[in-house]
Amino acid sequence: MGLSGWQQGNGQAMTEQSEQPPQTQEYPGRTDAMTPKPRDEMADYQGRDLLKGKIALITGGDSGIGRAVAVAFAKEGADVAIAYLSEHDDARHTADLVEAQGRRCLLLPGNLAEEHHCAEVVERTVAELGGLNVLVNNVAYQQPAQQLEEISGKQWEHTFAVNVGSYFHVTKAALPHLGRGDAIINTGSVNGIRGNAHLIDYSATKGAVHVLTFSLAQSLVDKGIRVNCVAPGPVWTPLIPATFEADKVASFGEQAPMGRAAQPDEIAPSYVFFAAERMSSYYSGEVLAPVGGETHPG
Repeated sequence: MGLSGWQQGNGQAMTEQSEQPPQTQEYPGRTDAMTPKPRDEMADYQGRDLLKGKIALITGGDSGIGRAVAVAFAKEGADVAIAYLSEHDDARHTADLVEAQGRRCLLLPGNLAEEHHCAEVVERTVAELGGLNVLVNNVAYQQPAQQLEEISGKQWEHTFAVNVGSYFHVTKAALPHLGRGDAIINTGSVNGIRGNAHLIDYSATKGAVHVLTFSLAQSLVDKGIRVNCVAPGPVWTPLIPATFEADKVASFGEQAPMGRAAQPDEIAPSYVFFAAERMSSYYSGEVLAPVGGETHPG
């Protein structure tokens, strides 16, 4: 199996499968080097002004899920800031997609493993876009290892710095600017629910993100700030060929009951749901897991 084929124009996933050949890239990966290209531009999505007049900051917003979320938010009426590491071409393309909807897009490159940069992306968003209503903590790092002994202390610390530390530092910097009706959305993972033998440090960080979501939701409920989490299963993004071996990339997603990885466009509506008070005003502390048919207790 490979990734699902897509028919442009009617928004319907097709059942036939297309080839997903073995491939690798240097980290952090580029969308234009992927075969097949991910569906991440929300081309068939129609907004309903669910986020009209809102301002959103999306970390890891240059490509993959982050790109799809940025475009969906723009189609719902939001201006968007996207923080990313160094994928300038991907980020510029995402900005073009946002601006094509008549919305503003602020590009914020830099290393979110560094506490000072986490504060800077919030400060610049507020200063240049005029405020902040929706924070999406989405940036992530992973590096597979066959066993625990292969994971260096440096890798462990870096994975936590990006996947948990940035969520803490960006959220802390954002809180003074968020008010009643605003939202924080964290990106978790199915690996944070059930673990993964070859992504031990990554899975541990995603479990931490889920519990961070629960704790923040309780902490901020009196302020009217909703905190939720989207925990996807396999998704076809540049992170996959940039971190997995070629043969693993070729079979990526086949383990899901649906037999394929998700496209970013299939995941982004979950973020719109949590971002829009009209849709999710009674939701906080939830982990929504689009995992292709896999079920979990609880």
